[in-house]
Amino acid sequence: MTRMENTVPEPQDAIIVESVHKSFGAVRALRGISFTAPAGSVLGVLGPNGAGKTTTVSVLSTLVKPDAGRAVVAGYDVVRRPTEVRASIMLTGQYAALDEMLTGRENLVLFARLLGLRRKQARTRADELLEQFTLTEAADRRVGQYSGGMRRRIDIACGLVRPPRVVFLDEPTTGLDPVSRQSLWALVRDLKQQGVTVLLTTQYLEEADALSDNIIVVDHGTVIAEGTADQLKARSGSSYCEVVPVDAADVPRLVTTLSTLGEVTVPDSADRVALPAPGGAATLTEALRRINSSGIELIDIALRRPSLDEVFIELTKPTPAEVTA
Repeated sequence: MTRMENTVPEPQDAIIVESVHKSFGAVRALRGISFTAPAGSVLGVLGPNGAGKTTTVSVLSTLVKPDAGRAVVAGYDVVRRPTEVRASIMLTGQYAALDEMLTGRENLVLFARLLGLRRKQARTRADELLEQFTLTEAADRRVGQYSGGMRRRIDIACGLVRPPRVVFLDEPTTGLDPVSRQSLWALVRDLKQQGVTVLLTTQYLEEADALSDNIIVVDHGTVIAEGTADQLKARSGSSYCEVVPVDAADVPRLVTTLSTLGEVTVPDSADRVALPAPGGAATLTEALRRINSSGIELIDIALRRPSLDEVFIELTKPTPAEVTA
């Protein structure tokens, strides 16, 4: 198990986590969590509050030592080679770690100097990052005057003063407006194109769906599901047709009209019906033909797939034993 401590792993193993445990007193935050992340990929980590996401990031970024198990980042064991790990990564948390009394430029220069760049190199690198993150016009304003989106961008820029091999983004879009969130999404895609491995924890399901090459779902300190967004969605069932009539009173007629195509269900809203669509577009076409023949007017009919939100809720819902405990 020590073979890889002093060697760089193969490209597919930029992050290796093997049965890692971590407790804080009586609280078991991680209970044997295991996963890997390929180099140059984006790994989405989903889970409810208290699932162990932030603790996992803390272990991988050497902020917290695991009680048991093994973790390797950028080829270095996080316990035995923490200095090398820190030199290879960038970490940004939910809240910007900046000096609000300094300007954006001064924060960048400070980080660069702390990382060993000479004064001229630090200023040059700061200018490059200000331009890259569209912050040139705000460069000489105090960070305390920045908007939430600008603070997040300058925070990440500080982490990129020295190009990392692995980036940890712990719920980076928390509290951001849609425009700022889209800007950060573009940054994640740019990092991936540069060959950087990104581990992204998030509670925004559409974020994981849009950015991640692979997703793990964490609950109670362990991985309970893993796969691409499409693979996880498939776990909650295949495609289905959703039909919404103009008049909700027509729902019973829709059920009768479509019943021979499959098991028709009516959601709690009772204003629409859902029908399994194993034939995809063919099922949708036949359903529409039957509805037209029946004379029922529709607001909408569409072929849908289970959302990642539905998968998340299904995977992390408490068991009967947990509910009664």
